[in-house]
Amino acid sequence: MAVTLTSLADLVALGFDTIIDARAPAEYAEDHLPGAISLPVLDDEERARVGTIYKQVSPFTARKLGAALVSRNVARHLEEALADKPGGWRPLVYCWRGGQRSGSFALILNQIGWRVETIAGGYKAWRALVVKELYETPVASKVVVLDGNTGTAKTDVLARLKAQGTQVIDLEGLARHRGSLFGHMPGGQPSQKAFECALAMELSRLDPARPVVVEAESAKVGDLRLPSHLWAAMRTAPRVTIAASLPERARYLTRAYADIVADGARLLQVIDLLRHAQARETIDAWTGLAMTGQFEALAADLMQVHYDPRYEKHRTRMEVASITVEAASLDEATLDDLAARVAEGVAVLAV
Repeated sequence: MAVTLTSLADLVALGFDTIIDARAPAEYAEDHLPGAISLPVLDDEERARVGTIYKQVSPFTARKLGAALVSRNVARHLEEALADKPGGWRPLVYCWRGGQRSGSFALILNQIGWRVETIAGGYKAWRALVVKELYETPVASKVVVLDGNTGTAKTDVLARLKAQGTQVIDLEGLARHRGSLFGHMPGGQPSQKAFECALAMELSRLDPARPVVVEAESAKVGDLRLPSHLWAAMRTAPRVTIAASLPERARYLTRAYADIVADGARLLQVIDLLRHAQARETIDAWTGLAMTGQFEALAADLMQVHYDPRYEKHRTRMEVASITVEAASLDEATLDDLAARVAEGVAVLAV
């Protein structure tokens, strides 16, 4: 039986024990339903081989080969990944369009006695719901932007806001990137589709009666684009801006980017990427500070010369309500209090 998903919330509401992605590994790697496990009925090479035979030989020959390969792969999944599933196990299986791959897998699971269902329209139908949420549906909650120059602990404060009960969306966390040339994180970024899927789920769960706080970003986080509806809401949203001294921000930034500080070669590579924007003498000076371990001085100069002027230029083009929260210290022990004061500002702006 095929279930028809009418909203992103249906996936959780239907209460399946396991969601199985029957597509090829490359398809799964690009994007998949939240929580789905990959049990391909055809691997990447097999899928390409069957497709070639379908076009160049005949559909009948392709289907015969495909059936043999699917049977072999499903048998392996039954002996390995699914070997411990009990009689009452209830899986949901999907493929690209909800057709032969998921149907074949589901047929075998059903014959065993499991209460298996497929998704009508498959991943393609799910993707349509994601696109609708991101590009056709206004953001349900009032957006408040957490702003502040580089090094004002915005990401840390956002996490503490969530822990204290404020509704937030961590765009940098979803994009796995810290939002600047220095922002690369281990493992790299997800695909655009995977990022959009995760973001759509966050947006679909918003409580419209409460504001949602997002960190100030450009239209892209690393290489990933923000959807137009959210970006438009962020551009006109009121802002709570954290302000801290340059020395305090430099100390914080050195702690927050400890992974880059510890990797001298990577630090020099990133500095070199700024050559298009800064004079050679400036780049040479920053390189010298990096090579001699003067990381707080480097962070301070990077902010003062490169990042702060760009933030200020961007802000001069904006006319939105704003509250500034002063941070005398950005030490770890002070951030919970800072988050609480930011939350007070959010509450004022959300009225």
